[in-house]
Amino acid sequence: MQDERRAKQVFLALWAVTTVIKVVIAARLPLFVDEAFYWQEGRHLAAAYSDLPGLTAWMTRLGTEIGGQHVLALRAPFLLLAALMPWLVVHIATRWFGAAAGWRAGSILVLMPLSGTLGLMALPDVPMAFATVLCLDAGARLLREVDATSAAELALGLAIGALSHYRFLGVIGVGLIALLMLPEGRRLLRDARVWVALAVGIAAWVPLIVWNLEYADAGLRFQLLDRHPWSFQPVGGWFVLIQAAMVTPLLFFALLQLSVRAFRKNAGMPAQWRYFGMLGGVSTLGFFLLGFFADVERVSFHWTLPGYLALIVAVPTVLGEWPRVLRWLAWGLAAVGTTLMLGYYLVVSVPAWREEFAAEKFYPANFAGWGVLAQAVRAERIRLPAGTGLLADNFKVGAELGFALGDPNIPVLDHPLNRKHGRAPQLRLWELESDGGRSGPVLLVVAASEVPYKDLLKHYHSLCERVGPLPAPRVVSVDHGRQRFLLFALGKEKQKGPCTAPAMAWFDVPVSGAKIGKAFTASGWAFKDGVGLKRVEVLLDGKAVAEAAYGLPSPGTASFWRISTDPNHPSVGFSARIDASALAPGRHWLGLRLHGLDGSVEPWEEQPVEIGAK
Repeated sequence: MQDERRAKQVFLALWAVTTVIKVVIAARLPLFVDEAFYWQEGRHLAAAYSDLPGLTAWMTRLGTEIGGQHVLALRAPFLLLAALMPWLVVHIATRWFGAAAGWRAGSILVLMPLSGTLGLMALPDVPMAFATVLCLDAGARLLREVDATSAAELALGLAIGALSHYRFLGVIGVGLIALLMLPEGRRLLRDARVWVALAVGIAAWVPLIVWNLEYADAGLRFQLLDRHPWSFQPVGGWFVLIQAAMVTPLLFFALLQLSVRAFRKNAGMPAQWRYFGMLGGVSTLGFFLLGFFADVERVSFHWTLPGYLALIVAVPTVLGEWPRVLRWLAWGLAAVGTTLMLGYYLVVSVPAWREEFAAEKFYPANFAGWGVLAQAVRAERIRLPAGTGLLADNFKVGAELGFALGDPNIPVLDHPLNRKHGRAPQLRLWELESDGGRSGPVLLVVAASEVPYKDLLKHYHSLCERVGPLPAPRVVSVDHGRQRFLLFALGKEKQKGPCTAPAMAWFDVPVSGAKIGKAFTASGWAFKDGVGLKRVEVLLDGKAVAEAAYGLPSPGTASFWRISTDPNHPSVGFSARIDASALAPGRHWLGLRLHGLDGSVEPWEEQPVEIGAK
């Protein structure tokens, strides 16, 4: 009883503290781009969408209808489901392994980074994980005795999962495999009530099936074919290491140990114990193998969560066999992991902290800059003629601005990102994909940092072809320019003439992160297609410190940017001698201010340099 009471107190404390922290972070964490698009889908209610079944969009709509146009309201239904899940796990584990093990299973779910942060964002993984837990509970109860209540719970879980994500098909497949591997499972599959529950689950896929039939399997093709290379990629080996980090190493080993023991013949374990272990083992192994052949460009570390949920239910029995020191170390590492993950989201939610990571590879670009962009768009529209429309250059900009401005119908240009993320069919269905034509003045919003730098000039030329020569932009620079947006005020009619594009630049010396002295030389190249540049200023920490000599020979620039039409080629190099003696030693940000011959003034992305004491 004392053990049970202590386990319960630990769970209650962990659950309460973590839930409060998640709510606080969720209230200030900027909207992730996928969340913004799910909000947009929720404003265009439908049974299914190009990227997902309907439930995620419906939940975002429910949250904002009740709580208003706020990120916390949008995320509230997801936070609620995530807060309920540990209690469900406690309920399941208690039934089969005792109360103390039940409370510990709930604590593990709260502490494991992959599950402990669930609900912070409005993503389909939340209802999908909730559906998985319902199916786990129903399946375990059905193994003991088939009854109407368990069959109804199974039907509910299958329906929620079908309305959550295509990936839930994998959960269903793994569940059937686990049942077929157990004698008790094969017996229950002969019961008509189980098949009624399965029929309800199948019926829940009908909206998605109908959508794909109507639109040439666009959603199915994207999820199964377009986004995956389906060829062996050695980089997939990192998937296992990432999983160990997201679960924490000792807990990861305990989960693997449980799954291995579940497959041993004559293990003498109850059917439910083996059921949880087999479910988790087959699912986890399947996703490990898939990692070598599937999409590695986008986030996929969360795909394994359904398998871990099954293993967590039973893993306290494994941990209970470990030496006391290892047990405490496993719990401690899990707590540290979740603290770090929550800390990451907290850093992302504070602009001043996030800015410090502007030069890092793991900079959270999909969270950054949307509020600043919305403010700039509002200010720009005030000075533009009444009735000026908005035009976004990709779905991310359209959805994020849509949420910030309360407008789910912002037209979007065709863009590689729209196709890469499976959103192009949905935009066309909403009649929001624009060819650049217009019947009145338009403010074009371009996310320059969303395009690989080597393709950026080509992208600008593509914009010219669709909307005409680009006027001098208003540059919205966030986090030292790591997020960079360009606002173009376009007239009522498309202008003719050669392409004028935003300026391009590069520092050859010093390189990003270089250690330099109090006096140093900054050199590189800069150009502006269509008109050319007349001046280049060098900035340190946003302040002009030197006027660069511009027009130096740089023949390699024109040979690399073959389509460039700057009339100054090949004399587009610059060089300046910088005196930084007035600055304190340490990190500073080196940038440029580019002055075009058309009167444009464009700040360029900054890069960090380390100024020494001498």
